[in-house]
Amino acid sequence: MRSHEKRVNVCPRTQGKYLVSVVLTAVFAIVSLFGTLLFSTGAVAVAAESQAVAQVGNATYASVQEAIGRTTLKNTTVTLLADVTESVTITPPKGVRNVTFDLNGHTLQATESGGAAGFATITVPANMQLTIVGPGTVAGGTQPAVDCRGALHVEGGTFTSDATLMRFAETDETSAQGSFSGGTFTAPTLFNLLDDAKNLGYVTVRGGEYRGMIPAGLNTLALLSGSFSDLSNLAPYLADSLGLIPGGTSGDGMGDGMFHVGDLAISSKQTSVELDPVDGLQRLSADDLLKLTETQLNGIADYLLVVDSDQLQALNDQIDSAIQAVGKRKAFEAVSQNITITAVRNGADDVIDANSSRGAGPQLRTSDHDGISAQVAVTIKAVAEPEKPEEPGKPGDPEKPGKPEMPRSGSAVQALAIISLLLVIASAICAYATVHLQSSRLHN
Repeated sequence: MRSHEKRVNVCPRTQGKYLVSVVLTAVFAIVSLFGTLLFSTGAVAVAAESQAVAQVGNATYASVQEAIGRTTLKNTTVTLLADVTESVTITPPKGVRNVTFDLNGHTLQATESGGAAGFATITVPANMQLTIVGPGTVAGGTQPAVDCRGALHVEGGTFTSDATLMRFAETDETSAQGSFSGGTFTAPTLFNLLDDAKNLGYVTVRGGEYRGMIPAGLNTLALLSGSFSDLSNLAPYLADSLGLIPGGTSGDGMGDGMFHVGDLAISSKQTSVELDPVDGLQRLSADDLLKLTETQLNGIADYLLVVDSDQLQALNDQIDSAIQAVGKRKAFEAVSQNITITAVRNGADDVIDANSSRGAGPQLRTSDHDGISAQVAVTIKAVAEPEKPEEPGKPGDPEKPGKPEMPRSGSAVQALAIISLLLVIASAICAYATVHLQSSRLHN
């Protein structure tokens, strides 16, 4: 009995210890599980942070497309944070129409689809505007770097493709616009049309380096400046090869074989000329003035040089006055006239007569160059009044004989002295002869 009671008394203690052990084990398991969850959440957060490839304001995103969709009216710049393979479309939230893409030194590579119907690295829909700034790279691979139905402005960066680099479209509903002021562009074909396009749109090149071919027939493409490796089809877009300057090894960074197109400029070899009335003068036409000052445009054929007509008339009035002064042998004071020479569009109504064979011509959208001008100065030298000749004596008025002047030279004085001496000697001889004669008579 005692043994049995003892065993009965021991069992509750053993059970209590077991219960405490189970509780402690459960608590440890819960704590471990909570710690694991915390660690996993932190790891996921770190992983998400490390995968950020784009930024808008202070927020980062795991894809460029997501970042574009999170732009706002206050934060419209998407900054690339890492090299990424992704094809994106500029579709910002409602109300946002202008997006700036900062490459930030990284590369955006198109997603390879394995077929010809793949997407460009960047697609700009109609009514959207995208500005791209560098440095950095947009690589199309087998696809274009950019397809544009809206507006594209490129200020810097490197753009490459194994096919067509950039495609634009003008349709019945919309017209693409492109503006390039900097960057490096390399592809077999630089610009071309999208499949459904009727025309290119309006694309203007104002700078950058272009290594590749530009197809013929892109009638709304304007090349105002930049450097080009292939000249085969550039003539229609420049309209005059005078603006092309062959490159060389001058260390300008463009490399051999590049041809540079200068921006619209007016140059005068003689900014100041002088006309001499003595050599002969004649009225000047506008063409005469341009030739005289050797003023020319650098070959942008959509523009021509026009001389200010009022200033030219004022110069011709002064030329007329100088001609009259020379003809009447009168004095003429020197005068100088400044004349403004302006580059204006070929089709300007106030420049080209309606009956001119030139016609209106193409209207390239280069309004930022309108109003460029230069000045030359033309000076007409002074003419002195000629001196009056001495008046000759009147005919029939005999000149009165004047009194002979006494010789005053040294030789004349010597001659008078000799004559006086001879007279003295002659007088002495006469006196001697007279005395001798009288003495002879007395002796007789």
